[in-house]
Amino acid sequence: MRTGSVVAEFRTLVVEDNKSFLDFVTSTLHRQPNLRIVGEAQNGIDAVERAEALQPDLILLDIGLPGLNGIEAAHRIRRLVPDARILFLTQETAAEIVGEAFDLGAWGYVIKAQAGKELLLAVEAILSGKKFVSDGLNSHRPVGRT
Repeated sequence: MRTGSVVAEFRTLVVEDNKSFLDFVTSTLHRQPNLRIVGEAQNGIDAVERAEALQPDLILLDIGLPGLNGIEAAHRIRRLVPDARILFLTQETAAEIVGEAFDLGAWGYVIKAQAGKELLLAVEAILSGKKFVSDGLNSHRPVGRT
């Protein structure tokens, strides 16, 4: 998190292979004044490379990516950018995937079908230091997680 004059600015990387959904996410994020999108990637390998090069504070990461899935990309990103806050934005709802995401240190998990109402809520929670899980997935969250 790079600090500006008063409000912290979060440098953000968006990783999504569906161009129209990527456009939706970036236009939604532009409504958050303390976010600056510094890069985009459309596959897992590019996500890792751009995360290393850009050192973002926040990474929105799909799981179903070509080349390298989002879970494996997150493993690699975690080693290269340990302080980045990862928000998974995906269609995956399986309890073991949600659990693995939080075991990796995810700050949030939003189901794409609920992104219209939850994406900004999730980002705001994460920026204020809280974790976020889409409605209906709370039972999938590992025990002891906030």
